Amino acid sequence: MTLRHVIGLDHVVMAVRDLDAAAAGWRALGFTISPRGTHSAHMGSGNYTIMFGEDYLELLGVLVPTPHNAPMRAFLDGREGLERAAFTTDDAAAGVAELQARGIAATGPIAFGRPVTLPGGGEAEARFNVFQWPLDARPGGLRIFACEHLTRENVWIPELQSHANAVSRIIRVEVLATAPAGAAASMAQLLDRTAAADPDGAQRVPTGSGRADLVFLDRTTLAARHPGQSLDGLPEEGAAVLVLGTADPAATAAALGLMPDAPLFVPATRANGVALRFLPA
Repeated sequence: MTLRHVIGLDHVVMAVRDLDAAAAGWRALGFTISPRGTHSAHMGSGNYTIMFGEDYLELLGVLVPTPHNAPMRAFLDGREGLERAAFTTDDAAAGVAELQARGIAATGPIAFGRPVTLPGGGEAEARFNVFQWPLDARPGGLRIFACEHLTRENVWIPELQSHANAVSRIIRVEVLATAPAGAAASMAQLLDRTAAADPDGAQRVPTGSGRADLVFLDRTTLAARHPGQSLDGLPEEGAAVLVLGTADPAATAAALGLMPDAPLFVPATRANGVALRFLPA
């Protein structure tokens, strides 16, 4: 039976060492960046968000070391990059119970919030409940958790959803794995989904509700998917390429400073450890 309380990809987390510098770099790629947020003290982190239609990208940095951010600090000891994928949950407590009933040692929920500066002036609060799959459950090196949005109106703010590069959604996350079939099978089991092979042999795991897919593949297959593009700065294992949907490829090319007929691709060296590929939405 499909998980009732896990509803597709919600957002991806980019772990970065210099939060403000990362925000400036992504702004230069044509993204609208939210004002900086500071999470509840026990989280010890701060963020900027890049909001799309139903999903988003989060730039996350450590402000104060805490037990909660220890796994991210360990990740940042090695590199920056797309460290986690979050799934929408409609009830974090029920989601934990649902996974535990299936023998998966999920933990949570954890409640936290952050202040939000509103575009028209004033301040609100964004509040969340999250739960986590076990820390050692990291198929392809990708950690996963689920997020219940208690104040969606303070996160999906219309003024933040319009981008000069015309990006409107996340299409898929391509994850390098030494054994793609095994990693996909593990992820599918954690999400109660079914993995299937793409024509090039990559293994695709749908996350549900029309949201982005997770695709596991080896380096040779990744290079064949993005011919002629630099793969410098990508990990041996882990999230490698974030494929984004654009409503206007010409606007995307202009925002990226590319010729109109050039492949819409940004190497990982320009995007904090993850490459970006832009496709028509």
